[in-house]
Amino acid sequence: MTVLEQGNITIHTENIFPIIKKSLYTDHEIFLRELISNAVDAIGKLKMVSFAGEFSGEIGEPAINISIDKDKKTLSISDNGIGMSLDEVKKYINQVAFSSAEEFIEKYQKSGDQQIIGHFGLGFYSSFMVSSLVEIDTLSCRDGSTAVHWSCDGSPSFEISESSRTDYGTKITLTLQDEEAEYLESVRIKQLVKTYCDFMPVAISLDGEVINKQKAPWKESPQNLTKEDYLEFYKYLYPFEEDPLLWVHLNTDYPFALTGILYFPKLRPDLDPNKGQAKLFCNQVFVSDRCDEVVPKFLLPLRGVIDSTDIPLNVSRSALTNDRTVRRISDYISKKVGDRLKELYHDDRQAYNKSWEDLSTFVKFGYINDDKFKKQIEDILIYRTTFISPPATAEGTNAGDEDAWKAATSSLPYTTLKEYLDRNKERHAQSAPPATEGEDEPKYENRVFYATDAAAQAPYIQLHKSQGLEVLFLDSYIDTHFVSFLEREHSDVKFSRVDAELDSSLIQSDDTPEIIDPNTNKTRSEQIQEIFTAALNKPKVTIRTESLKGDNTQSTPPAMVLLPESTRRMREMMAMMQQQVAEFPDEHVLIVNTAHPLIQNLTSLNQGSIVQSQGTSPNQELVNLVCHHIYDLALMAQKGINADGMNAFVERSNQVLTKLTER
Repeated sequence: MTVLEQGNITIHTENIFPIIKKSLYTDHEIFLRELISNAVDAIGKLKMVSFAGEFSGEIGEPAINISIDKDKKTLSISDNGIGMSLDEVKKYINQVAFSSAEEFIEKYQKSGDQQIIGHFGLGFYSSFMVSSLVEIDTLSCRDGSTAVHWSCDGSPSFEISESSRTDYGTKITLTLQDEEAEYLESVRIKQLVKTYCDFMPVAISLDGEVINKQKAPWKESPQNLTKEDYLEFYKYLYPFEEDPLLWVHLNTDYPFALTGILYFPKLRPDLDPNKGQAKLFCNQVFVSDRCDEVVPKFLLPLRGVIDSTDIPLNVSRSALTNDRTVRRISDYISKKVGDRLKELYHDDRQAYNKSWEDLSTFVKFGYINDDKFKKQIEDILIYRTTFISPPATAEGTNAGDEDAWKAATSSLPYTTLKEYLDRNKERHAQSAPPATEGEDEPKYENRVFYATDAAAQAPYIQLHKSQGLEVLFLDSYIDTHFVSFLEREHSDVKFSRVDAELDSSLIQSDDTPEIIDPNTNKTRSEQIQEIFTAALNKPKVTIRTESLKGDNTQSTPPAMVLLPESTRRMREMMAMMQQQVAEFPDEHVLIVNTAHPLIQNLTSLNQGSIVQSQGTSPNQELVNLVCHHIYDLALMAQKGINADGMNAFVERSNQVLTKLTER
């Protein structure tokens, strides 16, 4: 074999950081991605010179072949791309970090639409992380070229000689180090190709078997993909997940190049909303499992693929550098998501409503944190409601008014804030208390009753429903903060939780003065208040008596604990700032429902105990126990009972039942 040249490799530090063989890349496995990327580049370059008329030969079917020889401890990657001449080997291999990709694109950028992956000129040198010897056999496609063999053992010394290669293209042969023997296993190579190179547009074979998918769905036109195609791709990326709610296909080439498909997944309790779920690709080459800087923070839980050659990566492609392009891409993704949500809302309200439980967290978080996104979707925020639409009828509906028809035929219990306010404006105005002297008339017509826990607050919700008051459900973990944000956005709207105060329409108004008991010189309401005050002995609890309305007296709760809206919010805010569970305040209001049969019976029982002899009578003991029991039930609806309180409640319940069965 004739040696053509010997010398030392030139390292260009003025273009990029000095190359340190063992620390250039975090993971050694990256070498295979880089070598295959170079092979794809070489195939792309051949097409470009062919388009430019500088190659008269026939381009064969693009192919990359990987072969393993365990006996020789070698791993080879070969392609049928453009190949290199002797001068090109000297320039692009010996002069480290002098990337041929930039120069090549500049020359042939008008010759075709092929994308060149490499931008650093360092990918080839990642092979030295795992190899004791690296060899290149290459033949340029240019007429009259001579095949070249290049070898290097990882030191600055190299050797160039003639090669026996007869077909244009390049073959890289790695003699692996003993500690890198894992890359001689077919299973390991298949796993790496699937991870990094599965969607590269060239067939990659391992010992004759094609091992990559090649087709990247996100590079296709949305018109060419069916619903089944999108779902199949999602299941391929996330094989153990439920079907996604919906997806957004990204495709733009100005002012940056970006393609991708993002999916809204069904939310799971173990999902970390601060951790990106989408996969980042660069020209169909997998880069990272996360692209937190590219995706807006409120959309981080979205899954799928983002692919862009304009996203600035560091030298190892393992991290993003935050710059103006990244921010513009983030804004673009946010807008496309907003457009997709609006499209679904207007085209298929039923599907939109059905997905809202999972979508709402994304949308509300974006509404709070992104002004542009907020303006996009502020009219399509919906809330679960107690309102039930009347049965749909075709009569009286304008056949040409599609929106009216959709509204009439939709019976799903969701509404927008505007729909809620319009529907209840007159009702709320009627129930508003009169303005006090010197005070402007309060705008209670813009009032929203809401609940945060459908189960715990069921008595309060039912009380409102029974009097025709519509209740919205704001019961996701973000809603505590979201309600305050809504109030800032809608300063003329009063938000009131169903357990914060009692609307006047819920209280039985009676202008007839209460009868005074001649024995006690007190009204019935005063007696009830006195009974509970004595039994509970809680000075910080304000006890009020009211006659609550209801379909029947048994359907209303015997007592309710109320927490003023401002007091409760301040407590929740302090707990959140201190990262603690909000403790139930000692100071609160207990409303005792004088219309409930239980309270009336309790009054009679108490009167029976008055005529007893000195000391606590059995009746009085039962009255005290029942008062505590009623109070505990009211606390439970507010989740205001702790472990000790629950133990006491169970014990008292047993005592009450025992005394009742003794009678």
